[in-house]
Amino acid sequence: MRRLVYYVATSLDGRIAGPDDDVTIFPFDDDYGRELAADWSDALPTVVLHGYGVEPSGTRWDTVIMGRRTFQPAIDAGLADPYAHLDTYVVSTTLSPSEFPDVTIVDADPAAFVSELLRRPGGDVWLCGGGRLAAALAPQIDRLVLKVNPVVAGAGTALFDGTDHPVDLSRWQLVDHRAYDLGVVVLTYDRLPGGDGERNPVG
Repeated sequence: MRRLVYYVATSLDGRIAGPDDDVTIFPFDDDYGRELAADWSDALPTVVLHGYGVEPSGTRWDTVIMGRRTFQPAIDAGLADPYAHLDTYVVSTTLSPSEFPDVTIVDADPAAFVSELLRRPGGDVWLCGGGRLAAALAPQIDRLVLKVNPVVAGAGTALFDGTDHPVDLSRWQLVDHRAYDLGVVVLTYDRLPGGDGERNPVG
């Protein structure tokens, strides 16, 4: 059964981007990048993997879904698909599919689309942002992987942006954790059976 995995960098105060969608608030250096390439190669942009001489492992997931604002840096950089090693879906009502043929534009209810996507054959699906899309898909998230960075953003995009009810992490189980020398701690949670908002099994 495919799972929806929300893997994302966050600040100590729960922001996945600072004001004006600024992600440069998160510390990064070459050593940390190489460690991520070894541990989470499927989650790095294809061009970054090539820079490190690393091939994606294909063991984490084979599909990525993101919101319009998460896709914007790729547009600004002239990248047709930032994750060319994955099947890429962008949820947007404003982007034209004909202008972005290398990704699949989803102009539909994201929750309904993801329910259908999870029923298709394949590996796990990575939700890489943004916060509003994560809030819309919160009941469907099976695994939550937080890269907790030693920074306080103060403002910006929330981890679950715009949700009108608490996301109860007491209904989740910590299954893995790793600390990196840069000060980032990666925490992995799996949703417990019967957890709040648990989606129906798919097969």
